[in-house]
Amino acid sequence: MYQLRFRQVHLDFHTSPDIPGIGERFNKKQWQERLKAAHVDSITCFSLCHHGMSYHPTRVGMMHPNLKFNLLRAQMDACKEIDVNVPVYLTAGVNNYAAENHPEWREINAEGAYAGWVASPIRPGFRTLCFNTSYLDYLCDHIVETVKMFPEADGIFLDIIAQAPCCCPACMKSMVRDGFDPQKEEDRKAHARKVLLNYYKRTFEAVRSVDSSMPIFHNSGNLTIGDHEILPYFSHLELESLPTGGWGYDHYPMSAAYSRNLGLDFLGMTGKFHRAWGEFGGFKHPNALRYECAAMLAHNSKCSIGDQMHPDGELDQTTYELIGAAYQEVEQKEPWCRNAHSLAEIAILAEADTETGNVGASRLLLEQHLPFDLVDATMDFSRYRVILAANEKEISSKTAEKLRAYLAAGGKLVLCSDSILKPGTCEPWFEFGAEFGETSPSNPDYVRMKESFAGNFKTPFLMQLPSRRMKVTTALSLAEIYDSYFNRTARHFCSHQHTPNKPEASGYDAAAISGNILYFAHPVFTLYRSTGAVMHKQLFAHALSAFLGDQAQVVTGNLPSTGRVTLMRQENEKRTICHVLYAPTILRGGELPLENEQRNLSTTEIIEDLIPLHDVALTVKVAEPVRKVTLQPENREIPFDYADGKVSFTIPEFTCHTMAVLE
Repeated sequence: MYQLRFRQVHLDFHTSPDIPGIGERFNKKQWQERLKAAHVDSITCFSLCHHGMSYHPTRVGMMHPNLKFNLLRAQMDACKEIDVNVPVYLTAGVNNYAAENHPEWREINAEGAYAGWVASPIRPGFRTLCFNTSYLDYLCDHIVETVKMFPEADGIFLDIIAQAPCCCPACMKSMVRDGFDPQKEEDRKAHARKVLLNYYKRTFEAVRSVDSSMPIFHNSGNLTIGDHEILPYFSHLELESLPTGGWGYDHYPMSAAYSRNLGLDFLGMTGKFHRAWGEFGGFKHPNALRYECAAMLAHNSKCSIGDQMHPDGELDQTTYELIGAAYQEVEQKEPWCRNAHSLAEIAILAEADTETGNVGASRLLLEQHLPFDLVDATMDFSRYRVILAANEKEISSKTAEKLRAYLAAGGKLVLCSDSILKPGTCEPWFEFGAEFGETSPSNPDYVRMKESFAGNFKTPFLMQLPSRRMKVTTALSLAEIYDSYFNRTARHFCSHQHTPNKPEASGYDAAAISGNILYFAHPVFTLYRSTGAVMHKQLFAHALSAFLGDQAQVVTGNLPSTGRVTLMRQENEKRTICHVLYAPTILRGGELPLENEQRNLSTTEIIEDLIPLHDVALTVKVAEPVRKVTLQPENREIPFDYADGKVSFTIPEFTCHTMAVLE
């Protein structure tokens, strides 16, 4: 397996042909000093940008008209002298120079208009191209030229990899030729998928025709869950997840939880920007970068920080001081992160079209400090004690059969809403001590937890989405449903939002345990993703606690809900690493339309303050006795107790991130 380095920079350089003096302040010594001071060991540099400009001589496209030397060669040579890797970037999905000179290469939608990022000719932005045109030949020629010109490159990074259902002349012709009906949306999508797979094949072959071992990555933000068909065209993964750019701080843990099961090395990609790509003069707080890089390590990945170089070719001092503060810590922690794998006992079973449920499920587990992986239906379930199905709709017979085998082998399963039922019926896929009916006509309804599970909420609380009717027979009921007096209409309404609950219970149950299955009648994952309501979290947490009993993999004491815990194992070193993170996030800013920018300003989730935590207690299940617990990288040994396959210890103090190493 191809191995990435830990401390990468992705150096964006999308530079207008109208800007003068390109690279005129590039200085090899300055570059080297900035990179070394920032502890950078790999930096992605540009061959071809979104404007369609090349940063070296080219016979295929156009060298930036205001660049007087081979900038990529100068960057490459400077980096190689100090043992810094240089993957090389080429735009693929957008290219303004190509679009302006070959409008026949552009994507066209079903209404006959240009498609993509920016369709209007009077708006600034990048133009999307169709991979089913001869543009793909043009792109492959660029790739071959670049790999030949820079044989010492440490990989090829191809960007903006997507193919929309396109109705350009080339696509219309090939759809008819290949038996697709352009009138049908599903056929246009199927044809687009065929075009995309051909893109992967052609570009992969272009790289490997020159160098059979050159690493390759295709960036489309993140992989689609379950899309294994494209993986042979990747040497590794780079998970773009800028928390301040709209992803938020809970996106990367979910992406990493899936990617670490794909058999490829991967890195997380954040940015130095206050918000997102293309932000010149924008900086996030150094504490944010420290946390984001620590989180990448905690989730078993390497690190990448996005930057955008000024057109003059100088690396910005402030930026590399920010990066250096984070990467100095990464460098110290690498020995406890190298060649590790996840020990999570819980897996979220996800599908490509269940993102809302995936997010809700992952947040519920993150906030309870329970390590988890994310799997698709093709993966091995046997290593997990609990499978949590994020799909709140009916599951396929194939998936149900696999889950039956998993249950028969002793696994535990968490289901909700319609996922327990055979399609179009009220019959469950699995043996469960309850009778099921139709979806509740009461919308919303309310839930009251049974006394022994009630937590802080002893009266009925609001559920904004309807439940599947369930009456327990032999199952253990954990909560019951209260219907509204009536649904809100123009003739029947109460107060500002919805009708309150009837004082008596409906006779239906909201959550129950039967054997090795925990079931929620509501789509609890979607609800939590959409509302973030503390009562929904308590419903899930108390039910899961009853379900797991004393077998939770991690139990924390006073770690806040925004704290995070992961468990990794280094088999060669025979040690388990318990990563503990904490940083409070805050929403700042608001809506501000910006006339000449691609994105308007909006609320941004940021990290600024890193607050020390004291006396954080943890109990961790382990597979073998523990003889020593140390906090790393400071190499501080701390006392612990070991009994019945569990080790308990207290972290006296930490800020942002610590690693409790169990040996």
